[in-house]
Amino acid sequence: MIVKSAKFVSSVVTLNACPDTTFKEFAFIGRSNVGKSSLINALLNRKNLAKISIRPGKTQTINHYLINDLFYLVDLPGYGYARIRVEKQKGWEKFVNDYIIQREQMHNLFVLVDSTIPPQKIDLEFINFLGIKEVPFTIVLTKIDRQSKTQLIKHRQAIETAILEYWEELPTMIEVSAHSRLGLENVWAKMEE
Repeated sequence: MIVKSAKFVSSVVTLNACPDTTFKEFAFIGRSNVGKSSLINALLNRKNLAKISIRPGKTQTINHYLINDLFYLVDLPGYGYARIRVEKQKGWEKFVNDYIIQREQMHNLFVLVDSTIPPQKIDLEFINFLGIKEVPFTIVLTKIDRQSKTQLIKHRQAIETAILEYWEELPTMIEVSAHSRLGLENVWAKMEE
């Protein structure tokens, strides 16, 4: 897809404050420090639209970006470790869950999983939660450029095995690198479905 325009529209902390629109939304979420902002910027061919930080937990709101005046990309706060108070993190969990479960405009949730490390319990729990709630989602394995092809295959198989302990069949998985831009076309293809 050719991105002609990408505009920041809103940054909110409640479902009711999200844009009043009929446009489709494609949301991105993942464990803190998984490379979510980098991936969004790579997809949109922008350097600093989604804010990148070394410190986990930088995204603390639901951020809407209007793309080509046709649809929204939505950047959700990460789950897992972040240097913030527990009360605040529980607040994120509430408004993110409200968005994921109740937002009719959200057509697909891209769940980012770090492909360079073993399967994480928090990722598996979140994926299982989505299955229980029947949320449409795609798993995006990030940072594929940071390892050899053999290591990537090994890590992907470990993630697949962990998921199949709970699932009868695997959800859709896409491998990407924000740095080398590998696999970005597959994310766009999934949105265009």
